[in-house]
Amino acid sequence: MTDTLPVSTSQRIELKDITGQVRRAIGRMGLTDGHLLIYVPHTTAGVTINEAADPMVARDIEDTLNRLVPADAGYRHAEGNADAHVKATLVGSSVLVRVESGRPVLGTWQGIFFCEFDGPRHRRVELSVVGG
Repeated sequence: MTDTLPVSTSQRIELKDITGQVRRAIGRMGLTDGHLLIYVPHTTAGVTINEAADPMVARDIEDTLNRLVPADAGYRHAEGNADAHVKATLVGSSVLVRVESGRPVLGTWQGIFFCEFDGPRHRRVELSVVGG
């Protein structure tokens, strides 16, 4: 079973909470128990799980990544988005989430975030049931 989520971003760097979209997709897919692979097929975007209760956590992550990997650090990649590639590598392109009773198993404060590093853009997130 697979599904695709469209994700649009409005900023160059943006962590967007997609937990609700993932929950709805689990329902569409009819997945009750198992594991769901959430994969971002883009080289300048990623996905992570972190605190969703306080939106300032996402802003802090964005700010920290910008300090660690500044946009103007003299990269050799001529396209002008080398920082986005590095940030996507640090965050990663996939997460595996356990599903029980048709819901993603997340901690009390956790959410699933699409991480845009070269926006604004229209992207997609691929969902696949792992194992059967």
